Amino acid sequence: MARIDIQREHHLEAAQARAVIDKVAARLGEKFGTTSRWEGDTLRFERAGVKGGISLEPALVRVQAELGMLLSPMKGMIEQEISRKLDEYFA
Repeated sequence: MARIDIQREHHLEAAQARAVIDKVAARLGEKFGTTSRWEGDTLRFERAGVKGGISLEPALVRVQAELGMLLSPMKGMIEQEISRKLDEYFA
């Protein structure tokens, strides 16, 4: 199993940051077929072969995911897409 752990600082209010995370999750859903749901301050996402969460802290957003055997070779591409979206929305 491959693991992804990406963090970005942010300076948004909690409601704004949640809205941005919803956009990022929607894009992940379109691109990778994930479903998502909020559990407290963490948006959990999953699909066959991947599960993880996007945690919202007062000044930090953290994406953590575990990729199954079939998706492990795509780790680099998935990390790039997540990083690109986080940079786009939280820069």
